[in-house]
Amino acid sequence: MAPDAPGPRVMARKLKTYQTSIGFYDLAVAAPSMKAALQIWGADSNLFHQGFAKEVDGAAVVAATLAHPGTVLRRPVGTDGAFMVTSDLPKDLVEGPARTKQRKEPARRPAGKTVRPDGAAARTAAAAFDQQQREREQAQRRAAIAEAKQRERRLAGIAKAQQALDAAEKEYDARCAALQAERNKLDKRADAEEQRWERQRDKLRAAKRLRRACEVAESGIDG
Repeated sequence: MAPDAPGPRVMARKLKTYQTSIGFYDLAVAAPSMKAALQIWGADSNLFHQGFAKEVDGAAVVAATLAHPGTVLRRPVGTDGAFMVTSDLPKDLVEGPARTKQRKEPARRPAGKTVRPDGAAARTAAAAFDQQQREREQAQRRAAIAEAKQRERRLAGIAKAQQALDAAEKEYDARCAALQAERNKLDKRADAEEQRWERQRDKLRAAKRLRRACEVAESGIDG
């Protein structure tokens, strides 16, 4: 039986180095596109169109970002130090405002010095970026699934509470209806008793008046 033919290989996208400044830091990242760089930076606007970000090709920054593809590297803003995964705050903030005026302008790097990484290093960095991107997407999918399950649990809890409320309201309405029926019966009995009493009272009063009239008549005859 012939072995299965290998499937088509997906070529890793070539990475470029992009740089911007946010807060107290200069940021750099190796990404396949400006859009990918903005997503990794967490930018909510297009920094490239606004002139706050650009593609760079300096040897040091490119080498640093390709060594950590897809990872945001930083250095204190306004300096020309090396980009690293972690970086201290600018010395201006650490040393205090008294030293601010003494800060010297950073040395300018000679223009035109660019890097052309060898093909193997570029492919390795691109593959590492794609792997990180897949892991990020998987983490996002897992987070979305967990959030959806949590939302379903909340909705189920709300539905259960609503069912309990509906059942309690139904029971309350039934009890009130039963009490109202009993109240109607009592009202009818009370009305019937009131009418019976009025009839009896009228008869007794009439009998009283008749007896008194008889007594008056008898007393007249005796006289």
